[in-house]
Amino acid sequence: MITEKMRDVAKDLLTKGEVNMVIGWEKGTFWYNSTPVFITKAEDVERLVFDEFCTNNLAKYLLDYKTAEGKVAIFVKGCDARAVNRLMQDQQVQRDKVYLLGIPCGGMKEAAPGTQPQATEGLPLVEKCQNCTSPNPVVFDVLLGDQVSVRDTQNRFAAVEKLEALGTDEKYAYWGEMFDKCIRCYACRNVCPACSCRECAFDGNGLNWLGKQNNLQENQMFNITRAMHVAGRCIECGECERVCPMDLPLMAINRKVIKDLNELFGAYEAGMDVENRPPLGQFKLEDPEKFM
Repeated sequence: MITEKMRDVAKDLLTKGEVNMVIGWEKGTFWYNSTPVFITKAEDVERLVFDEFCTNNLAKYLLDYKTAEGKVAIFVKGCDARAVNRLMQDQQVQRDKVYLLGIPCGGMKEAAPGTQPQATEGLPLVEKCQNCTSPNPVVFDVLLGDQVSVRDTQNRFAAVEKLEALGTDEKYAYWGEMFDKCIRCYACRNVCPACSCRECAFDGNGLNWLGKQNNLQENQMFNITRAMHVAGRCIECGECERVCPMDLPLMAINRKVIKDLNELFGAYEAGMDVENRPPLGQFKLEDPEKFM
């Protein structure tokens, strides 16, 4: 059982002093909640769990400990591992400062208030897992469990293609309706492993630069700017869309950018390794220049 292996390896690492902290998941208030947990004592490893509700991508928490003494161990699913690579590629996290405990992931389930624990088999996968291209960790020190098969991802860009088929006015009306609901809480930015700037441009105080107003124009500016900022760096973990309190289709924007980059520069998936730089992070003489 993965949970037992998690507890054993975490206890061993903490007891031997090989790491100062283990980041994983524990059961939350309800049976369908599994939330991040930070273990620093070997006697607390019994809190660790792995089930169908360990949806959170844990990698972003590494930013809080990048200057801490010693190593941090972290459990990584496929998306978490790609996020760690993403952070290492941006030189936000050093490889020798983290101990990666890989967990193959068969997909997370939708939380289901009002149902019983025995009903988990009938629950649908969360949207972020339905077209996952990397269910297995792409980088790890120890792998817990057997690797799982990649599910059919042929519908990965279905939502994008549906929106592309709309007319110009229809597209503007659709996104105007979506962005008008944005409350500028920045939850999408805060949870994103590709958003790791020391100071976000939208937190700056420079006059006549970026507005703070919560209106359609400024909301459009924020969402489009953020999407382009992570262009070629989005690992499709879907955390931005998952945490959005207004249910904005943020992954449709991100996948549109991914689709366009793949068509312009060739197939590329962010976070698969540290060496392969993003398309917009390098220059090649054969790059398309139709816009010039």
